[in-house]
Amino acid sequence: MDIRQFRDLIVVPALGRIGAYSRNAEQLVMGTGLAESSFIFIQQIGRGPARGFFQMEPATHDDIWSNYLSKKLDLLDDLKGLLIRDMDLHDQLHGNLFYAAAMCRIHYLRFREPLPEVGDWRGMAAYWKKYYNTPLGAGTIEGFLQKARPAMDL
Repeated sequence: MDIRQFRDLIVVPALGRIGAYSRNAEQLVMGTGLAESSFIFIQQIGRGPARGFFQMEPATHDDIWSNYLSKKLDLLDDLKGLLIRDMDLHDQLHGNLFYAAAMCRIHYLRFREPLPEVGDWRGMAAYWKKYYNTPLGAGTIEGFLQKARPAMDL
């Protein structure tokens, strides 16, 4: 996959559609996709439940809908504009790239800590580890930095 095209044609429009675009958000979402799946895998390897390039678990997805979007109705309306009609929401994480990118960004919106500055890739890695992969996850800051390297040159 050409990650420049993914950024320009999927991530930037998706984040813009939900009113949550910034250059540092773009970098964090791109880094997350690279760290989680290298933009190769749309289903977690093995028996895990994670889905899509951003490897979001259904439980996380549902928590965002129940406990965050239910209180952010304007954001919810913007997100609904990205949905494929009559497709299960969890399946949208697999096959609807705009939705998956938007949900990745929305996941990060739930936290009060500001995003790292543009180009602060070590900060992005630490933010991803703390809020997305979590301390219990298998990912590491060094792994994020290694996998996100292609995005650093965009």
